[in-house]
Amino acid sequence: MPTPDRRTLLRYAAAGLATSLISPRLFAQEKAAEGLRSLTGGVAPIGKVERADRLARAQKMMQAQGIDALLVEPGASLIYYSGIRWWRSERLTALVIPASGAPLVVCPFFEKPSIDESLAIPAEVRVWQEHESPYAPIADYLTVKGLAKGRIGIEETLRYFAVDGIKAALPAATLVKDSVTRAIRMRKTAAEIALMQKAADLTMAAYRWTYPQVKAGMTPADIGALMGAATKQLGGQVEFNLILLGEAAAYPHGSGKPQAVRAGEVVLMDCGCTVEDYQSDISRTFVYGAAPSAQQRKVWNDVSQGQKIAFAAAKLGAPAGSVDDAVRGYYQSLGYGPGYALPGLSHRTGHGIGMEGHEPVNLVHGETTKLDVGMCFSNEPGLYLPGTMGIRMEDCFHMTGEGAKWFSKPPVSIEEPIG
Repeated sequence: MPTPDRRTLLRYAAAGLATSLISPRLFAQEKAAEGLRSLTGGVAPIGKVERADRLARAQKMMQAQGIDALLVEPGASLIYYSGIRWWRSERLTALVIPASGAPLVVCPFFEKPSIDESLAIPAEVRVWQEHESPYAPIADYLTVKGLAKGRIGIEETLRYFAVDGIKAALPAATLVKDSVTRAIRMRKTAAEIALMQKAADLTMAAYRWTYPQVKAGMTPADIGALMGAATKQLGGQVEFNLILLGEAAAYPHGSGKPQAVRAGEVVLMDCGCTVEDYQSDISRTFVYGAAPSAQQRKVWNDVSQGQKIAFAAAKLGAPAGSVDDAVRGYYQSLGYGPGYALPGLSHRTGHGIGMEGHEPVNLVHGETTKLDVGMCFSNEPGLYLPGTMGIRMEDCFHMTGEGAKWFSKPPVSIEEPIG
């Protein structure tokens, strides 16, 4: 689900979770999750051969595009290339990938032992002391390699102060957009697909355990705690649990108003986990404690058909935006919209997914990138009726040589909402 500020939502959810754990009822239900068994025992993390191939592909593409080096900060791309798991702070830690030869890692002196623990590729590590410039070792390295006047690719999430520092340290260099990293990360390998499949399987197992535990009066934090407990017990790392109840489901990222499960109202769950750095993102909507109303059933069925239309439109070579167009055209024929107008689909049909929950490229109107083997997307054409309810089903798929393939299969009916 698209969420520009999901971390903020999760901070609120975490605060509610601390309170909910005091409930004896909830504590007992969470303890029941201990009967679940891990699904990740045989999971193979990304290995040295895979990372070496990533670097080789990046360097080949850099050479073809005239990029002499890439600069990468901590985050998903740093893990992708090097295995280094680190955070961003005012103290620069960075990876420099030359167009040929071994990469360079630059980090504070006192952090080197910790950096070495997760470094998974052959690389030179240079350090800087607290009173020194972190850009000097990068400039020295590139100067020795004859690249002080070269074209330096800047990974898209690099912070401005780091870009400014490199510019000052290498005034003759040309800083350019990194057109390599996303192009490579966008197309997943078999090893990456396998990890995403495991994450999806795990999330669905957590859904199947949590669904019958939902009871009247529960809050979003209660349900999120149950889903989180199951996810952890099954071997996943909880990424997010967004629970929207009743009218709050009409707003894709919810409402700050108090919510509780009530008979006859919808429960929308948008949940995901991480397995060895790769994510799932699955949403389910159901009606609690009563037969669905005619309106609830209709909207649920409309969304179900929207998912099918998106999946059918996801053909190799098709522009990514055409998937969104197909769904939006169908919804408009039913009287929703037009465009993003409500009641209707107020957000894109889907987003890229992989090491990050939201990655390029998106299934959104106007996106011309052509669908290719290895690309992975969410499929979530929700419908939202302000003041009443919202319905969202979300399942991810990946592109194969034969076309789109589900990671998790959509539910078949509102009476069987989990699958």
